[in-house]
Amino acid sequence: MQRKTLFEIKGSVDRIIFRNEQNGYSVIELEVEDGTVTAVGIMPCVSVGEDLKLIGEFKSHPTFGEQFSVEACERSMPTTTAAILKYLSSGVIKGIGVSTASKLVEMFKDKTLEVIEKEPERLTCIKGITSSKAKKISEEFNKIFGIRELMVYLGNYGITPEEAIKIFKMYENEAIEKINENPYCICEEPFNINFDKADKIAASISISQNNLCRIRAGIIYVLVYNMNNGHTCLPKDKLLEASANYLSVPLEDVEKALKSLVEDRTVALEVISGRDFIFSNKVHQAEVYSASRLLMMLRFPAQKITGAKEYIKTIEQTEGIEYAKLQKEAIKKALEEGLLILTGGPGTGKTTTLNAIINILERNGEKVYLAAPTGRAAQRMSLITGKEAKTIHRMLEVEWDKEDRPYFKRNERNLLDCDSLILDEFSMVDSLLFDSILRALPLGCRLIIVGDRDQLPSVGAGNVLADLIMSETLPVVELKEIFRQSMQSLIVTNAHKIVNGEMPDLDRKDNDFFFIEVNQPQIISDTIRDLCNRRLPEAYGYSPLFDVQVICPGKKGPLGTININKVLQDEINPRSYEKKEININGVTFREGDKVMQIRNNYNIMYAREDGTSGEGVFNGDIGILVNIDKEESTMLVKFDNKYAKYDIENASDLDLAYAITVHKSQGSEFEAVVMPMYYGAPQLYYRNLLYTGVTRARSKMIMVGTKITVKRMVENNKKTRRYSGLYSFLIKGSGNSE
Repeated sequence: MQRKTLFEIKGSVDRIIFRNEQNGYSVIELEVEDGTVTAVGIMPCVSVGEDLKLIGEFKSHPTFGEQFSVEACERSMPTTTAAILKYLSSGVIKGIGVSTASKLVEMFKDKTLEVIEKEPERLTCIKGITSSKAKKISEEFNKIFGIRELMVYLGNYGITPEEAIKIFKMYENEAIEKINENPYCICEEPFNINFDKADKIAASISISQNNLCRIRAGIIYVLVYNMNNGHTCLPKDKLLEASANYLSVPLEDVEKALKSLVEDRTVALEVISGRDFIFSNKVHQAEVYSASRLLMMLRFPAQKITGAKEYIKTIEQTEGIEYAKLQKEAIKKALEEGLLILTGGPGTGKTTTLNAIINILERNGEKVYLAAPTGRAAQRMSLITGKEAKTIHRMLEVEWDKEDRPYFKRNERNLLDCDSLILDEFSMVDSLLFDSILRALPLGCRLIIVGDRDQLPSVGAGNVLADLIMSETLPVVELKEIFRQSMQSLIVTNAHKIVNGEMPDLDRKDNDFFFIEVNQPQIISDTIRDLCNRRLPEAYGYSPLFDVQVICPGKKGPLGTININKVLQDEINPRSYEKKEININGVTFREGDKVMQIRNNYNIMYAREDGTSGEGVFNGDIGILVNIDKEESTMLVKFDNKYAKYDIENASDLDLAYAITVHKSQGSEFEAVVMPMYYGAPQLYYRNLLYTGVTRARSKMIMVGTKITVKRMVENNKKTRRYSGLYSFLIKGSGNSE
């Protein structure tokens, strides 16, 4: 790989164009010897008038022109009278405005900053500056130096400026002293800095490997690392062994440290099936609360609605449909028991059943809320029910605190205003989110959970839907019968074959499921490109952008989303002088591209075509990049009927969406799905992932690759085991034995 050439430039900050106070990302104009340079990168707290030495590279940006991309920033205080005046006049120090700055510089000349730092009492000779104000000015100035000193110190260990800012906000000028006392304090909330970085600091100041603080932090790190892999807890013996290996310390030392963590309640210990399990407190509280709240809902259910048979008969006569036995049972349980888990695969009538439940609840005057985990899932829910559905985060009214951490306004003290809550695509809901939902639920509120137990589990920690069903403590109806009209669909029948461990029918050419056998990655890629841009549009009139979606098992490799996106971008939306481009985090975006929002962002403003406006774009939303504005440094993306404007920073929430992963496709449905089938990493090639990908197709499913890959995925039913406590807490709380 060719090494990039780094340059060093020096100059004085002339103008701050943009700055994010949370992470320090800045766009500045720097006065250099032969003109002005626009510099972009992490440069927290830089101010007009400062002298900077920047290390980085020049980049010719297709939208914003030539910029200097900063990788390192070395700062020094202005030294000349003119530069000091400019610096102080910028308002960098609270209490000093333009007028006061002029008086100070006139009095102390090029010694002004030295006087502010070391002899603040001399400032009182300026009219209007009291002893108290002089002290505050000096404290503010030293605070700025404290941040810089901390950033330089922590930067030696790979800790970013934005992380340093968070630490300084907590400890201020005592930060370095606190870190030297216990480097592992930076691994804790709210910093959550990687343990390895704290370990480097500890090693540099000769803290031993057997230090108790180190081992405690290492145990927490292993626990959190496994939470990111879906576990809400770990068996004590596994945690001890993993921690001892990771920390390279004796097992008995880890046992002592873990004992101290349990004793001071930093972690929680539970005995499950005769085995000790360790939880982080936050997740432990979430799972314990969820279990107790569900059991309470069983003991004190929502108001019973009688006459289910009559309601069902009326709907059947009005709508001209006939409900199956299990559908009728589900409707009856929802009305009479107030708590229901409705599960089943494609074509089994979940939607028809759900619509009947909503119909009857609204006839009885109940206010019904509908919600789903992602924007596209909520949109699909609205489409199939004809009712408004929100994302769960939107329903709970998510906001952010000063540390940029999300919290919900809807909670125990501010309950949801509904009589019934219906949650769709519930397999995507993790333990912490479920806890937040239940805490915001009014007493006596009806709860109906809808999901497919055979789909992929949540990205976050927990195994919520599976645990609820497996506990057998809650009312569950699993729809199993495939309706006659759905039996005609090979997508539906093949999906059921896959989930049952049978090979799907790959030889039919007269239905909605097609298999194209190709055994070389390059030819598979070429075939997918041709299918998306020519064959499917010509045969069915599909739009390559709006109707056809490539879904890949993973991101990497020749058939992962990263490469397929490049291939399809060049084919469907090739480079043109008429289309502006922008590079964000190594991804080239072009006007006309298909893009996806990859995380919830409730602050992005949008305007609808009818003139109304709002804010919030959600994880999984797919749109078209319609405009890149060079002067405003913005991108405009059209999502269905709304236009969202992105600034440089928010643009990192976007990714190309010609190809997406199976995980990102959850909760969505596409007219036609194209899926590469060529064996790769075993952890990505298993039955549930294949099943989830197939069930994303509405009208056409096309696989391109080898039959042996399909066979391996069908046979690989080794679901990654997730350790969780919800099942056990439900069993214990209900009085049953495990």
